[in-house]
Amino acid sequence: MRRSLTGHMIPRMITPPKVAAPSMEARKRVALVAHDNKKEDLLDWARFNQGTLSRHELSGTGTTGNLIHTRLGLPVQRLLSGPLGGDQQLGALIAEGKLDVLIFFWDPLEPQPHDTDVKALLRIAVLYNIPTACNRATADFIVSSHLMAETYGGPLAPATATEAKPVA
Repeated sequence: MRRSLTGHMIPRMITPPKVAAPSMEARKRVALVAHDNKKEDLLDWARFNQGTLSRHELSGTGTTGNLIHTRLGLPVQRLLSGPLGGDQQLGALIAEGKLDVLIFFWDPLEPQPHDTDVKALLRIAVLYNIPTACNRATADFIVSSHLMAETYGGPLAPATATEAKPVA
């Protein structure tokens, strides 16, 4: 005899709390990351935006961080290589509130041995409302925003129906 599932038998996803955008100082903490086939693209972008990037605190995974430091002369906190835990280190920085912006030029056409880490990093960036660029156009929009040079308090969570007050 086959039983049908009832509502109490189906596990329910717990709705995560709403997370407001983090409070950010004018000097942002920016992570620069690129997969192998995208490193030159990121370096070209970073070279073009070198003046802006020099006003912020930079971090990068493995080879990417080293390339930005050696080729552009920018100070970069270098983490482990992505496949060796660098992506997870970035995720931890986000969770600890120590990262404000993620610039991650990843290669959508090339399978990566650490795809699960990449997905986890992007997921935590979205969960913590971190401005994230995965391509040059989005990175350009982020660094050219006036918010990049200002303190940013983040939007407030929307009011619930019981908190909403009529405007007189």
